[in-house]
Amino acid sequence: MSESAAPSDTYSYLGPAGTFTEAALKLVDAAAGKPWRSVNNVGEALDDVVSGRSIGAVIAIENSVDGGVSATQDALARIPGVRIVGEYLVPVDFVLVARHGTALADVRTVNAHPVAYAQTHNWLEVNVRGHGHIPASSNVAAAAALLDEHPTADAAVAPPGITDHYDLSVLASSIGDNASAVTRFVLVSKTLALPEPTGADKTSVIVELPADHPGALVDMLEQFATRGINMGLLSSRPIGDELGRYRFVIDLDGHVRDERVADALLGLRRFSPRVTFLGSYPRADGVRPEVPARYSDAAFVEARDWLRAIVSGEPDPR
Repeated sequence: MSESAAPSDTYSYLGPAGTFTEAALKLVDAAAGKPWRSVNNVGEALDDVVSGRSIGAVIAIENSVDGGVSATQDALARIPGVRIVGEYLVPVDFVLVARHGTALADVRTVNAHPVAYAQTHNWLEVNVRGHGHIPASSNVAAAAALLDEHPTADAAVAPPGITDHYDLSVLASSIGDNASAVTRFVLVSKTLALPEPTGADKTSVIVELPADHPGALVDMLEQFATRGINMGLLSSRPIGDELGRYRFVIDLDGHVRDERVADALLGLRRFSPRVTFLGSYPRADGVRPEVPARYSDAAFVEARDWLRAIVSGEPDPR
């Protein structure tokens, strides 16, 4: 797709063509038929959104095998003014590719993105004994580097379908160590408008602890536990100003327009010196949380009405 079209129509993704991120972008209905811009890293993708070069960017935020993607979490904490407006799940599997004429027994060095290498390491240890690993900037870049005039690796870990883009030979398929591996991608935009609640939503925030003392993390988590809110992700990342200082990337079940979630965010705001709201958006899996009656919207509204009646001098409705 052309990269010269109007910036307001463009979507950025970690490229080049053939990456899992591109596969995730194909799931974004709004991006269909629009120009897509290939970028080299998460920071560049978010900068495209902030600068207006792109209306949105798809970035990986979590993997079912390796957990949170630290580069994305750190970038979201560092770059203000962006919101998550959607999430997409992409099954992850890999193939081992090489130049034509290379046999599996010939492989001594393997080019692979660090995350891809971590997810195929067991297979490689068994089938490519004693191999060396050369890190690549992306899964597709790992394969593309094999076609350099003087490649530094004998083979590469790459996504299925890579041979549609590069003239390489597949030495082995389905080499992932976990057949159920899934990567979660998010669509990030500059828009402040919230997607409407669907009943199957997530809310993402970044929270810093006010001080390093016994029970500080428990104090933060109580903001959710006392309101019946489940966390789908809790990941710690160093703030970077001194040792022992961490921020927490958190996914909550529910939408900010749900009374229990809104009340929890108010509690977080009182508790923490810095709370970054990343967005409320529909869950990709469509799962609706089970909310006990005491944490329902009606329960919060009734409790407020009860207190309002007391404050205004009305009889206690009991």
